[in-house]
Amino acid sequence: MNPEMMLSQLAPLREPTPIGWWPLAPGWWGVAIVLLVALVVLWVWARKRRNRRFYRRLALAELASLRAQQASAASVNRLLKAAALRACPSERIAGLHGEPWLSFLHQRCASLPPEAFNALETRYQQHPIEVTDALFDAVEHWIKRHEADRA
Repeated sequence: MNPEMMLSQLAPLREPTPIGWWPLAPGWWGVAIVLLVALVVLWVWARKRRNRRFYRRLALAELASLRAQQASAASVNRLLKAAALRACPSERIAGLHGEPWLSFLHQRCASLPPEAFNALETRYQQHPIEVTDALFDAVEHWIKRHEADRA
């Protein structure tokens, strides 16, 4: 018997069926669950952060309105006080005015110079000075970047 002849009588090799992607292996189920949990945690964290910073967006919108109206220093100070009351416990800052109030503003946003809010002290004068763009810019900077108490 010729070995070549015997080999020619054999049927061709059949390849196995390809392995499908479904059902997933247990490791992929674990990866999917971990990914899903991470996405939910990220979504909850972003939602809480957005809600905690909502007062900043409202204050910036009100500041834009005050800037368009060329509002007084008293209006700008009320806006700052409202934003500060939202960011910190009210018993701590509700009664602040004058130098302690300006000191508080500087402590919460040290990137501003201490004299940035000096124009707020002119609101009790008989003829208060006009609110300048520098004060509006300082207030905008404070609203965007002040340190809020973590709750």
